[in-house]
Amino acid sequence: MRVDHNAIKFSQVVLTVVALVAFAVGAVWLVGVLAIIMAVSTAVPPWGPFRVLYRSVVLPAGWLRPNIVDDDPAPHRFAQGVGAAFLGASWIALTAQASALGWVLTVIVAALAMLNVLANFCAGCFVYYQLRRYGLIRRAV
Repeated sequence: MRVDHNAIKFSQVVLTVVALVAFAVGAVWLVGVLAIIMAVSTAVPPWGPFRVLYRSVVLPAGWLRPNIVDDDPAPHRFAQGVGAAFLGASWIALTAQASALGWVLTVIVAALAMLNVLANFCAGCFVYYQLRRYGLIRRAV
């Protein structure tokens, strides 16, 4: 299988910027939007809003070129799902007046996304491989 790593990194940069802007201005609604975007991206990857933006604007404008490598997309989808779950929990906490917990979860997602962009370490992928190693996730046929 093949994966465009620049599409992943583009999504993570946008996610980080939007999450930090939401934190800086206290835009709770924006955290909810990010949670939905991540959930859609996990459930239907070709229609994920960041991927659509990447394919329809970023690539045609020549701002980035694809970096397609042999890779399994499953760990990346798992990581997106974990990010969606964290952002969903963050939004719930923020709307339930547990602001500290909500913003900490949002900043964790942003920090882990930037860790992958800057250091090529995907924490969600690492968890996926550990769960698969212990038989808690089976490889798709």
